[in-house]
Amino acid sequence: MKVISVIGHKKTGKTTLVSRLTKELSRTGKVGTVKSMIYHRFNPDDTDTSRHFDSGADMVTALTKDEFVTISKNPDLEKALDTLADNGMDYAIVEGDKNSDLPKILLGDMDDDQHIKNVVEQVPDVTQVNADKIIEIICSQPDWVTLDLLVKKVKNNPEIKKAGAIGTFTGVVREITSGVQTKMLEFEKYETVAEDKINQISLELKQKPGIVDVLIHHKAGRVNPGEDIVYIVVAASHRTELFQTLSEAIERVKSEIPIWKKEITIDGDYWVHDHG
Repeated sequence: MKVISVIGHKKTGKTTLVSRLTKELSRTGKVGTVKSMIYHRFNPDDTDTSRHFDSGADMVTALTKDEFVTISKNPDLEKALDTLADNGMDYAIVEGDKNSDLPKILLGDMDDDQHIKNVVEQVPDVTQVNADKIIEIICSQPDWVTLDLLVKKVKNNPEIKKAGAIGTFTGVVREITSGVQTKMLEFEKYETVAEDKINQISLELKQKPGIVDVLIHHKAGRVNPGEDIVYIVVAASHRTELFQTLSEAIERVKSEIPIWKKEITIDGDYWVHDHG
């Protein structure tokens, strides 16, 4: 799933641009949007669903004739994007949330004291937006990938009827290593080289007897303790081949993919070529 954020001051036309991009992108795939509403409440007070929520429910799902709406506690942008990806969206457009690490389209100017990260395009006014250029920028962004999405992709493989088992591996950021606390990891990879190597490993492992499919994804950028780093999904005829191939895939990812990590710990920062 390709992700972009549209930011800017009030009255700069953010919603207009989101609507325009949604219309254009929906011609080639499914589009999901996220509206940042940190100063508002989506579900007004004194409605039935708000009373459910306020009485202690962690999640409330509302059904209307035309809509399916889920309201959940602990709002989180990454969780919202994961939900869109898991539901098969090809594109996600976020309106607002200027403090995220997402790639951003900036409408107008920001205050001089604001440092906005990862602005990939700045446009003075919504009327001057080149939609074709923006869509090209969106399509060039790295994919937003979840484990559920990879499992679904494997299950949609026409050869899945030969599989008797699907196994997954998820690497996460370890917070404590040898008594030292990790505050964050930052992964840097040579995009085309790393992706080519990932594809090569997947293809070679798929040639092994009994292996139906292998998918591998490794995140880049900053990852916090407890968050996911790498996903590996293997479909195989039998569990013996599955576990052997899953283990081999893990070791090959560690040793062959050109990815460096910066460990940011309470004792200092340093780069290493090993993410085990």
